[in-house]
Amino acid sequence: MKVKIKKINRDGMARLETEGEIKEVIIKEEFLYPSDETIALCFRGQDSSGIVELKTEEFEDIYKNIRKRLHLIKGFKKIVD
Repeated sequence: MKVKIKKINRDGMARLETEGEIKEVIIKEEFLYPSDETIALCFRGQDSSGIVELKTEEFEDIYKNIRKRLHLIKGFKKIVD
């Protein structure tokens, strides 16, 4: 996984690029507030690590977009559950 971040601070624009491997996926469930559920992708690289948190709506949108374009990936094998 590659992560590219651009952030504007008072010194100007800072760019950060890193890559790593997704080590864990955490689903945080809120029993009192079901709309506040999040999916966290935890990654670790050689010199960096981090967590990308997505709301369930964001994750569902990404999944729908990928599902539409899955046939475009060459050499893709579907694993039957």
